[in-house]
Amino acid sequence: MERTTCCVVGGGPAGLMLGLLLARAGIQVTVLEKHGDFLRDFRGDTVHPSTLRLLDELGLGERFARLPSRKLREMRMRIDDTTVVAGDLRHIPGRHKYIAMVPQWDFLDLLAGEAATEPSFTLRMRTTATGLLTDASGKVTGVRYRSDDGTSSELTADLTVACDGRHSLVRAAAGLTPVAYDVPIDVWQVGVPAPPDATKSGRVFLSVRDGQIAATMDRGEYYQTSYLIEKGTDAELRAHGIDWFRDRLGALLGWDRTTTAGIRSWDDVKLLEVTMGRLPRWYTAGLLCIGDAAHTMSPVGGVGVNLAVQDAVAAARILAGPLRRGRVGVHDLARVQKRRLFPTVVTQKQQLAEHEMLLRPALAGTLRGDRLPVPLRMLRRVPPLRTVAGYLGGVGVRPEHAPEFARRALSR
Repeated sequence: MERTTCCVVGGGPAGLMLGLLLARAGIQVTVLEKHGDFLRDFRGDTVHPSTLRLLDELGLGERFARLPSRKLREMRMRIDDTTVVAGDLRHIPGRHKYIAMVPQWDFLDLLAGEAATEPSFTLRMRTTATGLLTDASGKVTGVRYRSDDGTSSELTADLTVACDGRHSLVRAAAGLTPVAYDVPIDVWQVGVPAPPDATKSGRVFLSVRDGQIAATMDRGEYYQTSYLIEKGTDAELRAHGIDWFRDRLGALLGWDRTTTAGIRSWDDVKLLEVTMGRLPRWYTAGLLCIGDAAHTMSPVGGVGVNLAVQDAVAAARILAGPLRRGRVGVHDLARVQKRRLFPTVVTQKQQLAEHEMLLRPALAGTLRGDRLPVPLRMLRRVPPLRTVAGYLGGVGVRPEHAPEFARRALSR
């Protein structure tokens, strides 16, 4: 039987950030990641200003800046023929007045590569957690896992942290059940090749017209596009055929048939079944859930990655001392939830309000450009409110700073 001090299940943004920070504290940490690499389509590719500042504090800012990226300084929406600037980051406090749009695999490779320089860090790829180990009192004492070659083994740990996403196996194995919220949407995600002569705006644009709603992100060579559908209607709508979808998307976003022909078949259109919820309690003895394992977010605003990273920073700062001492109590885990609960609740309430104000009416065809909801009218009339919205979306509530033990002055 193998042993580590902290076992982190899931090598996403929360898991790798937590692993890096704890390793810099000199704590033995092992991250288990079931895939062989980080190359997955349609993961959260937005790195927000609070995370960019964190990378600076960790000495990784210069290296991150060399990754292929685009900078988002405005978030706009077009409702019929009316344009609303929904968020403006150009005047927010701090050095980074933009959201960096970076392929998530590049971001994760950066974190994993830096963590690998720490002698107490281990990353095991192609390793799937299959269950939890517990003692006679029910305390979690580690995980069972299966390697890529099919062999099974056990890893004991003083603390196990579930960072394995919205469908967390670890969370379910611990008997922790999130309270689910009603959401009106699912999302079709598709990359549409940009024509050679396309204007590269670097913007995110939300378009609403005739009961349709889509967000498109200019990624240079292609448009990363999210097309919203009413929840549970995926199979019914796909029955119309791919030409039906090409025509509707083209009419909504002003793309000609040459552009939409880049959607070759329904295989190019991936379904994201949107769920939203939160654990009443993020922990049990020996186990902590953070990120999507603790609170699943709506894709509205693309804030899930940022919240997960902030969870990891708070967890590292609060738990490094107890882990060094070999005594991590339930009260320590409760401190992490207490610290991160307020920003989670605020963000989810904002998202639920946007669902009701914007998404439900848009899909019902009742949201009109000449009859905007009051908040959108205020954004058009009072420009400083756009900066407030940009700050809330880009920095968020209660952003976290790197712990002193993890700070570095310069990129390596």
